[in-house]
Amino acid sequence: MNMMHKKAPPERMARQIDGLPELDAETILGQFNRLMNELLRGNLIRNTFRPWEIALLLDIQMCDLRDGQKRETLRRYQRAVQRQMEKGSRDPMKLSDYLAANKAKRLALGGPATLS
Repeated sequence: MNMMHKKAPPERMARQIDGLPELDAETILGQFNRLMNELLRGNLIRNTFRPWEIALLLDIQMCDLRDGQKRETLRRYQRAVQRQMEKGSRDPMKLSDYLAANKAKRLALGGPATLS
């Protein structure tokens, strides 16, 4: 019997490969908020992270935010992710995607194209 199997998305496969249970969006949002609160306090108090948390931390680091705007940008990003996930998204967007969308909105409105 030749049965066709639908491929799981890469992020779902990573969760299964790592032996981690698949989490619902509400649980992921709670973990995201915990991670962001730790970042905003400047104190990551744990040493174990899920693969998607590591991906977000690396993305945040690569965005190279200016010190003066970093905290406020991260707060706005956190609120945007909360809204996104309340609307039904399964996983939090990356900070780089958030910043790119903001830049595109500003350019469309004819404003300056600064980060944040």
